[in-house]
Amino acid sequence: MAANSSSPRVGVFVCHCGSNIAGTVDVEKVAKEISKMEGVAYAGTYIYMCSDPGQKLMRETIEKEKLDRVVVAACSPTLHEKTFRVNSKNAGLNPYQCEIANIREHCSWVHEDKAKATEKAIKITKSIVEKVKNDISLNDIEVPIIKNAVVIGGGVSGIQAALDIANGGYKTYLIERDSSIGGKMAKLSETFPTLDCSQCILTPKMVEAANHPNIELLTYSELEGISGYVGNFKVKIKKKPTSVNWNLCTGCGDCYSKCPVKVPSEFQEGLSKRTAIYTPFPQAVPNKPVIDRENCLYYTKGICKICEKFCKLGAIDFDMQEEIIEVDAGAVLVATGYQEYPLENLSDYGGGRYPNVISGLKFERLLSASGPTGGEIVRPSDGKPVKDIVFVQCSGSRDVEEHKPYCSKICCMYTAKHAMLFKHKVHDGNAYVFYIDVRTAGKDYEEFYYRTTEEDHALYTRGKVSKIFEDGNKVVVWGVDTLTGKKVEVKADLAVLAMAIEPSSGINEIKQKLKISLDENGFLKEAHPKLRPVESMTSGIFFAGTAQGPKDIPESVSQAGAAASKVLSMFSSDFLHKEPLICEINEDICSGCGVCITLCPYGALEAEIKTQDGKEVKRSKLNEALCQGCGTCASACPSGAATMKNDESKNMFKMIEVILE
Repeated sequence: MAANSSSPRVGVFVCHCGSNIAGTVDVEKVAKEISKMEGVAYAGTYIYMCSDPGQKLMRETIEKEKLDRVVVAACSPTLHEKTFRVNSKNAGLNPYQCEIANIREHCSWVHEDKAKATEKAIKITKSIVEKVKNDISLNDIEVPIIKNAVVIGGGVSGIQAALDIANGGYKTYLIERDSSIGGKMAKLSETFPTLDCSQCILTPKMVEAANHPNIELLTYSELEGISGYVGNFKVKIKKKPTSVNWNLCTGCGDCYSKCPVKVPSEFQEGLSKRTAIYTPFPQAVPNKPVIDRENCLYYTKGICKICEKFCKLGAIDFDMQEEIIEVDAGAVLVATGYQEYPLENLSDYGGGRYPNVISGLKFERLLSASGPTGGEIVRPSDGKPVKDIVFVQCSGSRDVEEHKPYCSKICCMYTAKHAMLFKHKVHDGNAYVFYIDVRTAGKDYEEFYYRTTEEDHALYTRGKVSKIFEDGNKVVVWGVDTLTGKKVEVKADLAVLAMAIEPSSGINEIKQKLKISLDENGFLKEAHPKLRPVESMTSGIFFAGTAQGPKDIPESVSQAGAAASKVLSMFSSDFLHKEPLICEINEDICSGCGVCITLCPYGALEAEIKTQDGKEVKRSKLNEALCQGCGTCASACPSGAATMKNDESKNMFKMIEVILE
């Protein structure tokens, strides 16, 4: 059906949204008042306009009333704008001549007085009717796609996402800032609730990713910068100098076995030492060493070079330089993971002061057969066996006043696992657990928790710990049993704090480089928490794993698969279809001042010099694929040359006029 802007026939469909809108707004009165407006050919209501019968009603009415524009007075356009535009298109209308009047979030949900809410709903709807009258017919923008993907982060989420995309037949660059992939999961002893050996289930995937013909593994590398737009990104990657030629190195280990420098091992959470030239752990992928330049005697004092003397293959390269490479990609997937909230921040618990007050991740290394003690649980202070142990949940989590306000989600379950594994190793030991409440949302999680308490007899006390201090060779834990109201004191050999988790360091740099958003707690913010949970607001960038929020392993892997499927869905076409609701530059008015270029947050505008009447004339030029339609340029342009399609100033003034009537 062709649009006719000179005599528009507008159809207005007012949704009850059950009682969400109709409970506060007299929807029949809204439709009646709107029907009196000039150009409105139809105004009616339906209980659920987004339902199949509701959409069918729309299509039939469009045809019957010969409508050429549509307004749906309902909920947020974020939720259902696409639904109603597609429905309008199916009825023969141009989808960009369908508009949403948000009378739910902007009206019914924020008012209690029905008369006033109804009056406001009428004004909101009237303003959108005025807008749609002037909307012009627009066509989607076609953008070609480069079918390569970049995955940032080599933990279990990044590995899974890279494998899924690569198995789909597409080239994938997997970037990891450490020298090996594996992330935090590689440090775990066993996983709940099945007690699988963590490395046994992870390392085959690590090897598969390293050997996959469609995956290029870029470890010891970081994102340097990115330009371009969805389907056409140019990603700069910084390859840090390893000081070892990995093409020559066979990973024999002669170099680090002779290194005289000993520093705390990051992989072993500081419970043992590593050398200055090292691989992070024996099962590392790739299993090649790097030189830690901050601690290497050659780089700090100009002496040593013992590793070079013992390397028979001549792989040591002290002169290796940093390298910047650039790759083309159509999509970027961020899976940068998490880190523990610093132990030192919990001073009341002696965090960072008492060697026998440790974090959950450090306890994982004590439990692990590949850990510094071979799986024997001993005190870090003196190496003596542990008989009495206290686990403190919510250490830094769910603490609005001083620490992190959110639930870290995985702590209840890994604490239950810790208590269970401790009892399996130390049969005559005592495991005490302080908790606020126990959250076991997951398949077989509740049963696992009951096994810990009923079969392995871990002693759970409901109450928050107030203080931990040393008394001789013991750590003393003070708390209150909130079920009995009595004070509790436990003298233990070791206290394990289930620390809050927070996004990995460097998340803010990732945010700035990719132009994506973080939520109030610093995690990656998705486009919509329910309907677009793995997509960012910036097209072509997707999320997976704990970089987006606290998650356990199954949820991280599931989300990685979901994000990878989004990438594969994008790659299934040769072109992307982008909404045309973006900026446009009127070259006849543009003075070339460049204000819009400096303000555009997406880098969608650039200066262009043209020859006109024998003179060089400077203008702003728009890259339609980059423009996200934010309107910053239009609001700042001093000459009015930058405007938003279907959101021109004249439309805005018309909308304001009807609101002020």
